[in-house]
Amino acid sequence: MTFFTNKYHLVLASNSPRRKELLSGIDMEYEVLTLPDIDESYPDDIPHEEIPEYLAKKKAAAYIPLMRDDTLLITADTIVLLHDRILGKPADKEDAKRMLKELSGETHRVVTGVCLFSKQKQVCFSDTAHVTFGQLSNEEIDYYLEKYNPLDKAGAYGIQEWIGYVGVEKIEGSYFNVMGLPIYKVYRELRRF
Repeated sequence: MTFFTNKYHLVLASNSPRRKELLSGIDMEYEVLTLPDIDESYPDDIPHEEIPEYLAKKKAAAYIPLMRDDTLLITADTIVLLHDRILGKPADKEDAKRMLKELSGETHRVVTGVCLFSKQKQVCFSDTAHVTFGQLSNEEIDYYLEKYNPLDKAGAYGIQEWIGYVGVEKIEGSYFNVMGLPIYKVYRELRRF
């Protein structure tokens, strides 16, 4: 049994294993479509907090030619903001190390934008969580970078990995949002869609 029993064929358009895990966690049947190469640029004058929702809409628009009448598409994008600076996915391990040193002892924001899209309707929203890291030693950062692969993660870390266990002092907001999908809001919006 699933609570999501409406007329749509649910499709998650994401390469993220974390988003797949979160959507699976609410017992919804869905198909995964891997994202094609989508230009993830955005206007220079857009407020940082609006970038993830803008990119989620852009990703959804790329799928319009592939959609059937009964498709309900989910797209998402996440950014990390430290002092109003965007920390994207690191270019390499040295870049990841630099980011983690910057996050050490600081509070940053994680903003995820989501777009639920069908041929008939579009609902987009975002969610923000404030994450505070304790002080991270160079040894802890090096250990994390040696044992894990944060190069595909905004801000160079996955909260569900070792660094989240030992480094995150507190979170204000949704833990799942920090993982990449504010699943509580997604679930509620899917029920209303």
